[in-house]
Amino acid sequence: VQLVESGGGLVQPGGSLRLSCAASGFTFSTSAMSWTRQAPGKGLEWITTIYSDAMTYYADSVKGRFTVSRDNAKNTVYLRLISLKPEDTAVYYCAILNRSYWYRTSHQYDYWGRGTQVTVSS
Repeated sequence: VQLVESGGGLVQPGGSLRLSCAASGFTFSTSAMSWTRQAPGKGLEWITTIYSDAMTYYADSVKGRFTVSRDNAKNTVYLRLISLKPEDTAVYYCAILNRSYWYRTSHQYDYWGRGTQVTVSS
């Protein structure tokens, strides 16, 4: 299993980015994919999950600003970030959500990527 994130970088407040996560080594189309992030000095924060039926869920902190999508033909999940704030600065990870945790408020993941850094600063 391999998950490779890309698309991070330095962006000004109010700016936007699109993160990608290229997946391989498992059946992507039937998997639930999550994005999480870890800000400096803070714990891991779940952001969003997209299920195999394309149903999506978001944390309140990003709802309305972040959009998750998937392309099963490309085995890729995306995260569109708009109206970025300095507090969005973090390493962003994609992960495969453990099936036992589907549609639950807690999360456990089977595999992680190495992450991509997003820095929001003027």
